[in-house]
Amino acid sequence: MIPFNRPPLLGTEVEYVLEAINNRKISGDGPFTQRCHAWFKSHLKCEQAFLAPSCTHALEMMAILLNIEAGDEVIMPSFTFPSTANAFVLRGAKIIFVDIRPDTMNVDENRIEAAITNKTKAIMVVHYAGVACEMDTIMSIANRHNIPVIEDAAQGMMSHYKGRPLGTIGCLGAFSFHETKNYSCGEGGLLIINDSKYSERAEIIREKGTNRSKFFRGMIDKYGWVDIGSSYLCSDINAAYLYAQLERAEEINHDRLASWHYYYHGLVELEQRGHITLPELPDSCTHNGHIFFIKTNNLSDRTKLIKYLEDLDVKAVFHYVPLHASDAGKIHGSFHGKDIYTTQESEKLLRLPMFYGLSSHDASSVINSIKAFYQ
Repeated sequence: MIPFNRPPLLGTEVEYVLEAINNRKISGDGPFTQRCHAWFKSHLKCEQAFLAPSCTHALEMMAILLNIEAGDEVIMPSFTFPSTANAFVLRGAKIIFVDIRPDTMNVDENRIEAAITNKTKAIMVVHYAGVACEMDTIMSIANRHNIPVIEDAAQGMMSHYKGRPLGTIGCLGAFSFHETKNYSCGEGGLLIINDSKYSERAEIIREKGTNRSKFFRGMIDKYGWVDIGSSYLCSDINAAYLYAQLERAEEINHDRLASWHYYYHGLVELEQRGHITLPELPDSCTHNGHIFFIKTNNLSDRTKLIKYLEDLDVKAVFHYVPLHASDAGKIHGSFHGKDIYTTQESEKLLRLPMFYGLSSHDASSVINSIKAFYQ
């Protein structure tokens, strides 16, 4: 079986996890958490970085920091994971879905402005597959209307837009370290702060609404409950596992990009024959090889291809069912304008096996299996 995903394991993870255990500091904000925070601040050039138990938790912190309340509206694409919307629905917001671009599967920047109302509290962009949205246009729209832009960069670590790391362009950014991501600790996430006005409150929110962090730094003689919040700290055991991969982030990135390009060159013949469509990369984007997807010509072809590959022990999967078509999406959101591409393109998209250490032999097997299907 060629699996769809295999979490990276470099070897030093076990050593670092044991070190964390022997340090007797396995809860949040331990030594490995601090090392991770330093790495993120250095590589992302952000104001602050806070590890969280998951990207979902990081998104929830965003919603609290932006003071999202009942009746507020948040604009985002429908082609995304439910957590992107849930974080704001939990605060009472209504989600306004807009259509995507068929080339990148990202939000169509030209459809955002028409969806803005006097209730719009934020614009959420999702960098699908680690490929950036058209951020200059989106930031220009947001600045004209004085609306914050926030980034769901769950898949975007080590990706850039015009030289800027994803997650660092809006006021807040969120990343995932789930086992399916390029860098993983099983379950984990990250909130980064790009506007210093959010830094102090973010620290309080993640510590159950207390100023406990100030107390541990010796800045106050006791701590108390000062704001709303929750337990948004990541275990130092998870941080230790993650840090082993951050130390070799370039190696992992290079390996995944090599596999991505191997797929692309191996399948371009099928695209030229009109059987599939391959990913398109805007000139402004530097991606991280997180996902390699193809698009079949229709849903029927995709369903048959998935079954064909499964019979050959190749695990390939489709991705998001658009949120506006889901039961919860119909209750908590609405689609602005026409759904031209969101449903149509999502029904054709198929993700191929992609992970650190994917061998050229296995990648060739995947390519040859797809070619055989179309023959």
